[in-house]
Amino acid sequence: MEDTDLYRHLLGLTPPWSVSRVELSVKTQQVDVWVEHAGELRWPCPECGVELPLYDHAEERAWRHLDSCQFLTYLHARPPRVLCPTHGAKQVKLPWAEPYSRFTQLFERLAIDVLKETPIQGATRILRIRWDEAWHLMQRAVERGLRAKPRRVPKYLGVDEKSISKWEHYMTLVCDLDASTVEDVEDGRRSESLTPYFRRFSLEEREGIRAVAMDMWPAYIQSTLANVLGAADKIVFDLYHIMTYMNEAVDNVRKRETRDLRGERDDTLKGSLHLWLYAKEDLPERHRQRFAELKAMNLKTGRAWPIKESLRELWKKPTIQDARAHRKPWYRWATHSRLKPVIAAARTIQRHLHNVLTYFIHRITNAVSEGINRPTASRALRTSGRPSFSTAEA
Repeated sequence: MEDTDLYRHLLGLTPPWSVSRVELSVKTQQVDVWVEHAGELRWPCPECGVELPLYDHAEERAWRHLDSCQFLTYLHARPPRVLCPTHGAKQVKLPWAEPYSRFTQLFERLAIDVLKETPIQGATRILRIRWDEAWHLMQRAVERGLRAKPRRVPKYLGVDEKSISKWEHYMTLVCDLDASTVEDVEDGRRSESLTPYFRRFSLEEREGIRAVAMDMWPAYIQSTLANVLGAADKIVFDLYHIMTYMNEAVDNVRKRETRDLRGERDDTLKGSLHLWLYAKEDLPERHRQRFAELKAMNLKTGRAWPIKESLRELWKKPTIQDARAHRKPWYRWATHSRLKPVIAAARTIQRHLHNVLTYFIHRITNAVSEGINRPTASRALRTSGRPSFSTAEA
């Protein structure tokens, strides 16, 4: 069997498409496959399906295909175009790749399977692609799933940001908190990153949104206020984010105190970072004796920790009235602690108090999006409830 016939079978090509030539470079460890079509054909317009004669060809493009015995393999072709009286010049649909994709359908299927099983960094190493290409593949899979999903506005939404690279590039995730599914993934963490999700639905449909859990990021607040009727009472600032914010305040107290003690050649707080971040009931048994000794000392960090723990009790209160009653002495305690990071955190929480206490109306948290690993959204593909990509769906 000739190499052109071999790759025609491997690619699953049928007339009018065929493989014209194959080039293998041992030096670069790459295989390049050129595909062409027979002449004198009529092609369907990709918009309306009307069959039309060939108009011209687009510039030659290359698509990454499945590796050939560990050699990177690329498919090359000049896509034909038609001139539709209604839609103008359009590139016809290709049997091996989706529109605007730089990968063949078979490669995309493999990539999605890998991304479902590994963090995104691992997937890029296995597939030998860049992280932005991996995110592009994953976002396309989510978009395919969205197109296949029945149109429905979740009652309870979770909005969160995820860092996807060491260069602090962010994505916005929108989750259905009832179904525990990822509904949307958008680039960035601006107001414009969240607004397109809301705008998919009419104003009447958006009235069905009962509550949105988020952190105190202004861009998400602004977008929700602008697009969800009655959002001022529907936004719930997520308790996990608030406690993370308070944990950071305690840790900042520890860092400052550690520097001060080291100036006096005192290593009392050395190696204690994680001890102060534990909830009281979660502290491992092996650390309890040392932690008790630290708390018994006259340390600023030791004064900050119980303020943090007292804040956690807020969400255990049975009613909003009880929560308000707990908040008042807690706020006085925090703001009179003479610990600047704790005071700043308490004042921030106070400024956003209305949407902290909306928890007691809606009783939601952002645990669904928090369950997705921070360095990767690959788990979104496992939890999304979307159909997996297949060439039959393309």
